[in-house]
Amino acid sequence: MNAAVRAAVRMGLYVGAKVYFIHEGYQGMVDGGNNIIEATWESVSSMLQVGGTVIGSARCKEFRTHEGRLRAALNLVQREITNICVIGGDGSLTGANLFREEWSGLLQELKQQGQIDDEAVRNNSILHIVGMVGSIDNDFCGTDMTIGTDSALHRIIEVVDAIMTTAQSHQRTFVLEVMGRHCGYLALVSALACGADWVFIPEMPPEDGWEDSMCQKLSENRADKKRLNIMIVAEGAIDRHNKAITADNIKELVVSRLGFDTRVTILGHVQRGGTPSAFDRILASRMGVEAVLALLEASADTPACVVSLVGNQAVRLPLMECVQMTQEVQKAMDEKKFEEAVRLRGRYGVFSVTSQRNNFNVAVLNVGAPAGMNAAVRSAVDGFEGLYKGKVQTLQRKGTDSTKDRYRLYKGQVQTLQRTGTDSTKDRYRLYKGKVQTLQRKGTDSTKDRYRLYKGKAYMGLLELAKARDAHEALCVPMIMVPATVSNNIPGSDLSIGSDTALNAITHTCDRIKQSASGTKRRVFIIETMGGYCGYLATVGGLAAGADSVYIYEEPFDIRDLQANVEHLTEKMKTSIQRGIVLRNENCNENFSTDFMYQLYSEEGRGVFDCRKNILGHMQQGGAPSPFDRNFSTKIAAKAMQWITRSLKESFKGGRVFANSEDTACLLGMRRRALVFQPVSHLQEETDFVHRIPKEQWWLKLRPLMKILAKYKTSYDVSDSGQLEHVSRVRPKESHTSAAI
Repeated sequence: MNAAVRAAVRMGLYVGAKVYFIHEGYQGMVDGGNNIIEATWESVSSMLQVGGTVIGSARCKEFRTHEGRLRAALNLVQREITNICVIGGDGSLTGANLFREEWSGLLQELKQQGQIDDEAVRNNSILHIVGMVGSIDNDFCGTDMTIGTDSALHRIIEVVDAIMTTAQSHQRTFVLEVMGRHCGYLALVSALACGADWVFIPEMPPEDGWEDSMCQKLSENRADKKRLNIMIVAEGAIDRHNKAITADNIKELVVSRLGFDTRVTILGHVQRGGTPSAFDRILASRMGVEAVLALLEASADTPACVVSLVGNQAVRLPLMECVQMTQEVQKAMDEKKFEEAVRLRGRYGVFSVTSQRNNFNVAVLNVGAPAGMNAAVRSAVDGFEGLYKGKVQTLQRKGTDSTKDRYRLYKGQVQTLQRTGTDSTKDRYRLYKGKVQTLQRKGTDSTKDRYRLYKGKAYMGLLELAKARDAHEALCVPMIMVPATVSNNIPGSDLSIGSDTALNAITHTCDRIKQSASGTKRRVFIIETMGGYCGYLATVGGLAAGADSVYIYEEPFDIRDLQANVEHLTEKMKTSIQRGIVLRNENCNENFSTDFMYQLYSEEGRGVFDCRKNILGHMQQGGAPSPFDRNFSTKIAAKAMQWITRSLKESFKGGRVFANSEDTACLLGMRRRALVFQPVSHLQEETDFVHRIPKEQWWLKLRPLMKILAKYKTSYDVSDSGQLEHVSRVRPKESHTSAAI
């Protein structure tokens, strides 16, 4: 929660408010005294990389009583606190709403007791409450992700990845228990991210007879030479009769029926600790600022609200509507209405794939630099009807017409795709190491058209393939692209596979650099990030790492800006925070290179601070993919293959597939709140082809936020801030093209 605390404090100070810490949660509010102290700008420094919350949290029985809330009200009135940001789960937020509803009565009671006067009643007549949901279980309805969930997933996946190596070495079966007493989000998403064989969650108990089905699945995997089995169980998992399913129960079942060497690992509170992920820091920072804006805009009639994340959009929802829906989930589970519980959760997508075989062949290929694509490839291969168990090395079909279709997929990359027809024509597609080198067709009329896409990227390649349909009938097939690049520079999508992994690499490297600076005061680090001409990694990485300045191509700067930033750091060195982090996108300016900036900062800061430079380079493309990237790529690839399957069936006429309309060459991307299919031809107007970036980029609106949190004087555009909405119980339905999923 520390990033949320930091953002709320600094945004509050930025708008001229007096900000207070209330230590130890409601207990500190009831006890008062030194538990309620005024916050300063420097008091929230060095918090971003620290897990948990530095201001403490505690359960408080006294706050549940009227007398306890009366004491809490007195402590707030004495300090003229009438706006509260509450970070917690449904219990904490429900208590805050009750406190708000009783506020007027509590003031009158304090007045009657003589503890406050009429003026205090008038000055503190209205109490505004805004909530931010902090829960690793992600069990609060109304938001797609709660603060802390992504960090907990990082801890789980780190453990699972480590366990899989020993499990494979010894041919073992592992049963992992993760947190989630009433919500199976952690179990479900971690199972998707690591490719678990079986998962148990409270909202979707297995059908009766699951023991036989599970053992059969494990036996089949071993028969296929798979050396390990992973099963993940939420701590609150139950069967259809509300009987608990524990990790030990599963182990005993596997050992008794199959005789497999089985181990149990209970992760426990390790999921609550550790360094926060980049996603959590960005989410919490955005929510903290949004909470302050909501308090500033609140009126006497405004209900208590929570700031939430829907897709990639910050929204405000009535607090009690969210709490009520969250409680309805548990009620449905208690009444064994499990389908209703899943519907109320609103986040669990169940993909139904029929077992019907078909004669369609689908090629999956990676184009461009690596960006954590393996989960997407796995999901695509597993999700297509007709590909068996996702382990296709060679798929071959010989038909009565003597034609031969051969697809060779080796380690997720298409090496050669070749078809020879009876009419002596030859279409040849050579794809080497995931990059389209040559696309060539030779026709019977001796004509030759050649398209050379040397070291081309997927987006440009798909545009060229779509344009070439008129000349080449072989290209009249459905084609879809999912965005996968660490730079996050694909038009038509707010997010790309691989960018979250790169952000975590940048964030954790900056954490280590800041730690190294703690022993040497007055030091500034100039850090160069990747991204081409797109400043996403530098900007969002700077927000997550608490950078002082970030230079990008999209926001031009000159020597005067550099001088102003040096002066800003000089002033910072006079405080107790005697270090600086400056991020620079690799192509932000052809003249102001990393070396130039290093020399400039060193010279201008002489006698005040010294400088070091770091070029992160290709380490941003390496490492294990983050849980967010694995989950996002799994979902988006599955959606893409559903679209491919549907499009193939719709375009199959006269014994062949023919698709040449604009809506059969699409990009599937995240747009604000939903995944959207978009014809690539429509995205050309949104693209700066020279610099390979979209003309409009949503994350540029985060730059003023980053500057405010770094104590720069700047304006903040509130036009994109969340507006109070109502909880939606029905998610948008999928449609064919340019529609939300």
